[in-house]
Amino acid sequence: MGRYRALLRLGLIVVALALAIAAIAACGEEEVEVVSRLETVKERGHLICASRNDVPGYGALDAAGRNVGFDIDLCRAVATAVLGNPEAIEVEFITAAERGPTIQSGDVDLLVRTVTWTTSRDAQWGNYVHTTFYDGQGFMVPRSLGVDSAYDLGGASVCVTAGTTTELNMADFFRQNNLEYNPQVFEDTDVVLGAYQEGQCDVFTNDRSQLAALRSGLSNPQDHVILPETISEEPLGPVVPHGDEQWFDIVKTVIAGLIYAEAYGITSANYAQVAAGDNVKAKRLLGTEGSFGQEDLGLSETFMQDVIRSVGNYGEIYDRNLGPGGIDLPREGGRNALWANAPCTDCPKGGQIYAPPLR
Repeated sequence: MGRYRALLRLGLIVVALALAIAAIAACGEEEVEVVSRLETVKERGHLICASRNDVPGYGALDAAGRNVGFDIDLCRAVATAVLGNPEAIEVEFITAAERGPTIQSGDVDLLVRTVTWTTSRDAQWGNYVHTTFYDGQGFMVPRSLGVDSAYDLGGASVCVTAGTTTELNMADFFRQNNLEYNPQVFEDTDVVLGAYQEGQCDVFTNDRSQLAALRSGLSNPQDHVILPETISEEPLGPVVPHGDEQWFDIVKTVIAGLIYAEAYGITSANYAQVAAGDNVKAKRLLGTEGSFGQEDLGLSETFMQDVIRSVGNYGEIYDRNLGPGGIDLPREGGRNALWANAPCTDCPKGGQIYAPPLR
């Protein structure tokens, strides 16, 4: 009898556990509702972008206090595609060290803050979209220092921003070349620049484009020299949080649309005429003939017309912020020219700004 009772008790326990597990599963099915980021953004009514306001050309405040720059315009392009309004953005200003934790948290929709694409960041931080600017790290020194090459910087003190690939590349460069140096590490780029200006260090290291941008804002830019060596590859581009493939695809498609708009000669001034013209590829991009998957992404057929009208094509964004209308970094003949501007006989000497076909 005792054995029978024991078996019965065991059977009841097993049944109870099974019922409990089934109840938990059923409860989970009822309570867990997956909400896409696209739906979240639309319901919120604005896009949250993590970026900056301290580097001209990329992200800075203009005379009216409006945040402008290449990275900011990419954020506006996505907001236009999703919400139809380039001003429907909230820019969260973060430091370089905060970039990883910020995008990992999922609290922002997009990270556009001169972020270098690396393998570990891709795995740990979020999904990188297309490369939108090819950069490389360099060094800036006072002209009075009399230095002509980075290989002559042995014993120098070097100002650098914490939590960046810049800091790691600097260490690799000096170690590889058996050069002693004294790193001066600061949290924010503007603090790094201030320390350099105050003479707390001999050298300022950063991406070459940022060095050019920051030098342009100095009281006497000609008193500072950017040395000729480029010590790293720095492909920069937007990042989205892991976990939502639709959102990843949306941002990729918007960036691709900007690039192809320039390749097809579609601008903020002529997009309406092109949409009514006879260029089949251009009309597909503008949503007046065929499709390239807009409906699968939850976007309108003509969303790229809105985007181009609001922020222009890739070239217009570049010229306004990084080119002649901004910090004047040349594109022609460089890596940041379109792939389409170089015949394949010259590849890969031509530009590398490229995106997958819109089909």
